[in-house]
Amino acid sequence: MATTKKIFISILFIVLCFSTSFGQGVFNLPGKKSDKIKFQLINNLIVLPVEINGVKLSFLLDTGVSKPILFNIANTDSLQIKNVETIYLRGLGGGEPIKALKSQRNFFKIGNAININQDVFVVFDSSINFTSRLGVNIHGIIGYDVFKNFIVEINYVSKYIKLHKPETYKYKDCKKCEVFNLSFYNNKPYIEAEVKIDSEFKPIKLLIDTGSSDALWIFEDEALGLEPIKNKTFDDYLGKGLSGSLYGVRSKVNVFKLKSFELENVNTAFPDSVAISYARKLKGRNGSVSGEILKRFNHIVDFRNAKITLKKNGNYKAPFYYNRSGITLEQSGSRVIKEAEDRGRVGYGNRGGNDTQIVLSTFYKFTLKPSYSIFELRENSPADKAGLKIGDIILSINGKATHSLILQNITAYFKNDIGKLIRLKIERDGEVRSFQFRLEDVFKKKNSHN
Repeated sequence: MATTKKIFISILFIVLCFSTSFGQGVFNLPGKKSDKIKFQLINNLIVLPVEINGVKLSFLLDTGVSKPILFNIANTDSLQIKNVETIYLRGLGGGEPIKALKSQRNFFKIGNAININQDVFVVFDSSINFTSRLGVNIHGIIGYDVFKNFIVEINYVSKYIKLHKPETYKYKDCKKCEVFNLSFYNNKPYIEAEVKIDSEFKPIKLLIDTGSSDALWIFEDEALGLEPIKNKTFDDYLGKGLSGSLYGVRSKVNVFKLKSFELENVNTAFPDSVAISYARKLKGRNGSVSGEILKRFNHIVDFRNAKITLKKNGNYKAPFYYNRSGITLEQSGSRVIKEAEDRGRVGYGNRGGNDTQIVLSTFYKFTLKPSYSIFELRENSPADKAGLKIGDIILSINGKATHSLILQNITAYFKNDIGKLIRLKIERDGEVRSFQFRLEDVFKKKNSHN
């Protein structure tokens, strides 16, 4: 019979932060010095192919995770997990702990890197599933166990990671690079930075969090002067925690600085203090730096020597945009779509049999396509004021059928210029309706009171 014990774990959006170390699994590259693995970049998040016990899955690469988490395995019947015991996980948001399994001695393969003795935590709660939020299958999260064994090169532009054996890796001279020392707490990396919220730079210590799609999270602290600018805030949904949704204030900071690298007008979230109380247990931690900033650099991550090397890439100068619609979408299963297909039929005319006639016949086929629905709606946002509701299924946006688009393509419409007209056709309670609204400045309401 499986033993039971409680292990309390925190999660920031999709970042699970373990307070206890388990197992001693080691990844190796047999007969190779390095290995390159292509990844998908979905909403600023790295999605890697990972093989577990012979089954090919997709994992998020997350520097904020100590041990792999496996979920969304309902459709992977061939996957066998080994040597299990029951545990309980507690997440941010104040909810109850959820039941999970700790499994030992599993076979993991990432590219050519293998680990024959890997621990993994398996969550069966169907609500812990990032597939609907990203629009692609996500089966789990992995982090520290990859970074501790290799020097990891991350190229956000070419979309690959390269795993290097530390004993054979040689650093190259790079005049345009900056090297930063890392500190660690519970196997998670922290970096020193500076932020100018209003007029003065403040030093801050941040978790490096590749598992969050935001740019910057700052823990509000009046004594340190870490507070949002009052005329640049709006309340918003920030993401989903293990125990429920997370909310807070979104704002901007004037400058975010990593040595010589300076980014201006940076999107910043100030999460609700109750929801992140566990994450604040590390004294001196002031927040997280995440995907929207991290993707602007190529990285060489060296946990063994506690340092990270950053170099600007082609994303560096991209502006920071907020979702101006107020709509947060998820992929909510599939819809049956009737599609027309023209098929040509060749015939011959009457003049000596030399004339050719093509007759087009229309056929119809029924296929399953992704369905996208509203699962969060910001109060007093343009979409809210237009009459849209949580649960509405988006059928088309500005004349384009959503079933032919990926989730990222749809949400990109909501980050367009102020004043841009958005036309939506939606389904609600079996009825098709049309709505339209214009994108607004997310800070407009606050500014109007000053």
